Formats: sequence, C-alpha cells, structure tokens
Amino acid sequence: MPRFSLIISIFVLIAMPAAAQTTAPDLRGTWKGESETIVLGSGNPHHAAPSSPEPRLSNVGFTLTITRQDGRRFSGSFSSARSTDALIGVVSRSGTIFVVDDDGYTVGTMLAPNRMELCYLHLSASTRLASCVELTKQQ
Repeated sequence: MPRFSLIISIFVLIAMPAAAQTTAPDLRGTWKGESETIVLGSGNPHHAAPSSPEPRLSNVGFTLTITRQDGRRFSGSFSSARSTDALIGVVSRSGTIFVVDDDGYTVGTMLAPNRMELCYLHLSASTRLASCVELTKQQ
C-alpha cells in the first residue's frame, strides 16, 4: 500500500504543473507601469527624440488596456502620453506572453497575478530600441 501511495503522489506532482499550464491568466483590465528603455537612433512615437549616434536612456509611463480575451488570445491597446498602439497577443502553454503591434513585438511573463513584465524590441532603418516595463493591474 505505501508503494501505491508513493506512485499516486508522484503522479499528482507531475500532473499539477501540466494542468496549471493550460489555463491562461485573466489579462483583461488596465495595467500601468514605467518603462526602462535604451534607444539608438530617432526612437518611436513613445520615445521620440532627435537622432543621436550614441544610445540614450528613456523612461516613459505606459498603460496597457486589455479589452478582449478569449482563452489564450487577447487584444487591446498600449499607450503613453505621446501615442497609442493597437495590439494583439497570445499566452503560450508555458505561460510566455507574446504581443505584436504595428512596428515591433513584445515578449512577457506574469510575475504575480497582478504584475507582469513585458519586453519590447523594435528595429527599423532609423531606430534600434529595447524596452522592458513592469506593469501592475489597476483595481
């Protein structure tokens, strides 16, 4: 009997993470945070500045609004005081968040049920930009 209990316990421990990975977090709502960005070139609408041959650091406040979610798929907007971008995204079965807008892509992860980190990359003829923002869900 102890052997049977051990086998059941091992099965439960193995099955629990797999079950947890199939449920996407509820991302709907408003999330806010401040980016930590490095820009080479002229930037994008959120981080616009005259072009420079040296990389520059930028911090911008952002609001992520997820208006629609169906399982792992979602859509909404990402905005700063200067610009708003429509976005679409998915949550992988491993929990990684993938987002795309009209000029770049973002990879993210949930840090807690009410916190996520999103990291954005943008490459164009005039700009290279890398940015991460920790967002907190607003009540």
